[in-house]
Amino acid sequence: MRPRTLPRLLAGLALTLLLTATAGSCGTIDNSAGGTGEQFDKSDTSPAGPGTLRVLASSELADMAPVLEDAREATGVTVRTTYAGTLDAVEQIASGRAEKEYDAVWLSSNDYLRLRPDTAGRISNETPVMTSPVALGVRPEAVARLGWDPEKVTWSQLHQAVAAGRLTYGMTDPKRSNSGFSALVSVASGLSGAQSALSDGDVAKATPKLREFFTGQKLTSGSSGWLATAYGRRTDVDALVNYESVLLSTSGPLTVIRPSDGVVTADYPLTLLTAAPAAAKESAQRLTTYLRTPEAQRRITETTLRRPVVAGVDPAPRLDRGLRRELPFPGSRSVADGLLDAYDNTLRRPSRTVYVLDTSGSMRGERLTRLKAAIAELTADFRDREEVTLMPFGSAVKDAEVRTYTVDPADPAKARDAIRADAGRLSASGGTAIYSSLSEAYRALGSAPRDTFTSIVLMTDGENTDGMKAAGFDAFFRELPAEQRHTPVFPVLFGDSDRSELDHIAELTGGKLFDATKGSLEGAFEEIRGYQ
Repeated sequence: MRPRTLPRLLAGLALTLLLTATAGSCGTIDNSAGGTGEQFDKSDTSPAGPGTLRVLASSELADMAPVLEDAREATGVTVRTTYAGTLDAVEQIASGRAEKEYDAVWLSSNDYLRLRPDTAGRISNETPVMTSPVALGVRPEAVARLGWDPEKVTWSQLHQAVAAGRLTYGMTDPKRSNSGFSALVSVASGLSGAQSALSDGDVAKATPKLREFFTGQKLTSGSSGWLATAYGRRTDVDALVNYESVLLSTSGPLTVIRPSDGVVTADYPLTLLTAAPAAAKESAQRLTTYLRTPEAQRRITETTLRRPVVAGVDPAPRLDRGLRRELPFPGSRSVADGLLDAYDNTLRRPSRTVYVLDTSGSMRGERLTRLKAAIAELTADFRDREEVTLMPFGSAVKDAEVRTYTVDPADPAKARDAIRADAGRLSASGGTAIYSSLSEAYRALGSAPRDTFTSIVLMTDGENTDGMKAAGFDAFFRELPAEQRHTPVFPVLFGDSDRSELDHIAELTGGKLFDATKGSLEGAFEEIRGYQ
């Protein structure tokens, strides 16, 4: 696996992600205030008092707030939850950071965690609380067009429809979100015909079909929340791949299909950390005992649309009762990492990104130094086949400094070194022409359809002072061809930039605002990688 692929997953992630997002750090929430999401001071890492459990959790579990409030009333246990992407949480456990700040972890699955020998001594009791399988949510008109019986669709049929150009879909990034990772494992297992733990041979066997399958992926995302929103804006995307519970919670009509030949299922185990104090272990025991009572299981399935794990409790009425085979998970970490690396560098569509970088006079000094360092740090994360454009601007785009690079799989270091060197030569001067520069970025990307994930990243430390105004850019954007309007802008809040101005750009273009004022610029850029 390439350097930094897993150890760097989601570093500094999601300071501003909505709590409904599937991946990304979302801050610390206390369910004691009736599930209202009271913020805690994250710098306070002291052990919690009796009756309080500090939990590092998959951020999709924010929807458990009402259930945890019921648990607090029934057991006296207050859950203080910090949300993170599943694979990022695994890295925190492996490094020992998690046990300094938390008593337990609550991930969508411990499957990847179990592949890490460096985590074995850091976790103890695991208690599954609920389940949700990976599924495909398809627009009803696409189901009708394909002539499918939702109860009988197989992974092979899905592959055939995609390969024939008859089905497109969105999926979260497997390196940022466990739903994406589980989907990747599901597809690889289903298309390889693996009957036991997924092996390197199975992945190699399935690779030609996997490559065809991922030609149909039109949307990628670091979070299910943004993915669902982006899907709602698009008429050229037929389906979403995600957990069944997420698909059933998505607005708009979707026919949920669980492939009949098998699925990978999340079981959401509440897992104690070995280093947790005795009081926390006792609190965890009380909490898990309550969560597995019939009353709590019924509340969970009705509230979250996940499936109960206790016999005798029926799933919510919207959940299909049919059984599905559990597809085999990779048998070793090398297979899992190899599958992730193959997805990133050979299977998925390559990315095209224009980095619109504010190098106005106000960036002079420490701010420009931080920008150069962030770009230098980011270069190691650029994927094979990826096209990157650096577009610095001041009072206008600094045309003489605009450069485009393509990461050649045969020599990836060449483009990465060039980006690092050119970023190091950036200089600060002029005003701040945000909207004119964004319009130039759209022109640079062009209107011709390309088989890529295309995006624009805007980093600015101030308000627009030169060139096109906001109204002019709005009019420009709305006149773009439909294909170009599918390119989102991901603004980065930095320095003295105007949040409302950047929020509007993100909303207009279907992007998302990332906040570097509450964390590092490197962290914001790294988080955006899940959306490219």
